[in-house]
Amino acid sequence: MSKVLILSGAGISAESGISTFREADGLWEKHRIEDVCTAGCLDTNEEGTKKFYDARRSDVEDKKPNYAHQVIAELKQKYPDDISVLTQNVDDLFEKAGMKDSEIVHLHGFLRELRCRECEEIFDVAYQSQDSFATQCPSCGAKLRPNIVFFGEAAPKYQMLTQELNSCELIVIIGTSGNVLDVTYFAQLTEHSILNNLEPSNAIDDSYFTKVYYAKATQAIAEIAEYIEDFLENE
Repeated sequence: MSKVLILSGAGISAESGISTFREADGLWEKHRIEDVCTAGCLDTNEEGTKKFYDARRSDVEDKKPNYAHQVIAELKQKYPDDISVLTQNVDDLFEKAGMKDSEIVHLHGFLRELRCRECEEIFDVAYQSQDSFATQCPSCGAKLRPNIVFFGEAAPKYQMLTQELNSCELIVIIGTSGNVLDVTYFAQLTEHSILNNLEPSNAIDDSYFTKVYYAKATQAIAEIAEYIEDFLENE
């Protein structure tokens, strides 16, 4: 396990033009969670759900990583064994910034992937629509689904998050509202912690964090990176 855990949310990708879910005029203002992102929606609204994620996949195709993605990718490459990067985001901007699949954990799934509803095989379809890739699983013939964790479903990679939280010495939270993951609790698990959000969130008690930056991720990341490097070099 790593000494530093970087956990990112939608705020880091918002500066690259990717719509967030919870902001005013965000995706959840335009679509009902129950219809496209809740356990069972594939049974009650299969076509609508597929179209929603087809649109999300198409939307990220031309989006580029910003300075925050690039700095984090560089940190991971410089300290591969000391830094773990986990994200709640389903986009591929960290990968576009140069991170390998093995260097980033997508806790809530990955837009570029489809998963078989029976055999669980995963297919990287890049930015294709689901039906243009295949109407059935190429391996077993069953139905495919977006490889996204819907509300009410188990999130298998949370086990990796728990392992990292139990071992890290510094946690860095960037661009998350705290409505899905209790980052206030996470900050209490380690002696050193950093919070970077655009503005305060009612779901986060920032008094538990060692350092707090209320600014765009691209504006705060240089100072955060310096803190991380000083931490690792002086440990």
